[in-house]
Parts: sequence; structure tokens; C-alpha cells
Amino acid sequence: MTGQRSDARRNYSRILAVAEAEVARHGAAASLEQVARTAGVGSATVRRHFPTRQALLEAVFQKRIQALCERANELSRADDSRAALLDWLHDLVKYAVSARGLADALTYEPPTDARADPSGGHSCGAVLEAAATLLLRRALRDEAVRPGVTFHDLITLAVGIALATEHHTEPAVQADRLFTLTVEGLSPGPRPRPDPSPSP
Repeated sequence: MTGQRSDARRNYSRILAVAEAEVARHGAAASLEQVARTAGVGSATVRRHFPTRQALLEAVFQKRIQALCERANELSRADDSRAALLDWLHDLVKYAVSARGLADALTYEPPTDARADPSGGHSCGAVLEAAATLLLRRALRDEAVRPGVTFHDLITLAVGIALATEHHTEPAVQADRLFTLTVEGLSPGPRPRPDPSPSP
């Protein structure tokens, strides 16, 4: 029995290492069958560890998600609630742009409703929401963001920017530009016109 558990752990580690490389090359379109072939195991073994493509993606991005959670915890102690939330959201955008497939993994996340899906509490989106909710609540309390903004709104913005820029020559640069445009607003208001009256 112990030997079987050791084999299962080795298979899991080997499959995950191969999956990380495949996702880095092909993003969310990485083939589970190719992962199985490269890892030297059967497709059934891969599916036993990762029953869905979503489960595989979430395992691949576990460390990045954890880093974002730690960053949210760090920023929750900052004095400026607006800057803290925007810094975290910017980090999320940068992660989603740099890690192929992460945006796709988060795309699958519906608005969280534990009553509708009590089993979904450990998904990428649910873990991030648990970590970042304090940042959003503080910003809402301080009226630093529009009333009614939800965590799902933030995820949707980050994912949208990442997916829209992934094929650009310099995706990180374009993503930064779109993020700034989103934060500052498309039309921040008319600039004050110079006084047309002549000087005395």
C-alpha cells in the first residue's frame, strides 16, 4: 500500500512538472494527452489526478495564486486603501499576462456563490477572492472605488486585459497601458479652458 502511495506521489509530481511546461508553451490549450505521453503515463492516470482541464490549470498556477494571496495580505496593512487595491490588481494583471493560461483558468470562474456551488471554495478565483476581499472592502468603505464594485468585476477586468493583449508584440507594455486607462477612466473630464479675456 505504501509503495502504491509513493508511486502515486511520483506520478503526480512528474505529471505536474510536464503540465507546467506544456501550459507555458500552449497556455490553456495544452493537451492532456500530450502531458500523459511526455510524462510516460496513461491518460487515465492523468485524469485520476486531474479529472478536468480546470483542475490541471489550477494545480499548475497554485504557487502564483499563493503569491498573490500573500501580496494581498501584505497590502491589507497599507494606509492608503485605494493604492493597496490598485497595486494588488496591477499585480494580478501582470501575473495573468506573464503566465500563459492563468487568464483562461480565471475566465471559467462565475461570480462566487457558495450556496450554488459549495464545492468551489478552493478554485483559483475563490482563493483569490478570500485573500483580496479585505482590500476591496476597505476601498469601498473609504469610498475609494465606485459603490457596488465586486471582486468578480476586478477579475473580469484583469482577465479581459490579459486576454486582449496576449498576442501583442509587447503584451506587458500594452497591458500596463490598458490598466492605466481603466483606472484613470476613458474620459476623465474636460480640462479647464484658458481664460479668453485679454490681459489688461
